[in-house]
Amino acid sequence: MGFLDHIAEVCSDAAKDVDYRTTRRKRRPMQTVEIKVKMDCDGCERRVKHAVSHMKGVKSVDVSRKESRVTVTGSVEPNKVLNKVKSTGKRAEFWPYVQYNLVSYPYAPQAYDKKAPTGFVRNVVQAFPSPNAPVERYTALFSDDNPNACSIM
Repeated sequence: MGFLDHIAEVCSDAAKDVDYRTTRRKRRPMQTVEIKVKMDCDGCERRVKHAVSHMKGVKSVDVSRKESRVTVTGSVEPNKVLNKVKSTGKRAEFWPYVQYNLVSYPYAPQAYDKKAPTGFVRNVVQAFPSPNAPVERYTALFSDDNPNACSIM
């Protein structure tokens, strides 16, 4: 019994020395990565989806050939996903568009893009209002409490 006691003591000491906080890997947060990829046929779509879906940490892949968009959800790094899509031989970039109704000035220079999918405009600084600009409420401009309101009313 002396040998078994010695082995049990060594194993228990080794288990006490291990700090589980340092050995456990930190999990990356879930995020969604949107990439613009020009896809012409089913083969292109299948190749891109297959390449991205086998990456570590990917939960779901949504490919929209009509919008030329690939949406990847999971614990992944955006640059790694972009490089993986580029490795298929396709030209790819991060999704440069925002929805039309989220932008204050959709027809600002460089914001309106004819190549953008329906309902989207390019995400540029000029399309959003300046944070220092005064915000005028149209209801306040034509209210009875405003002495400078329209006199025609």
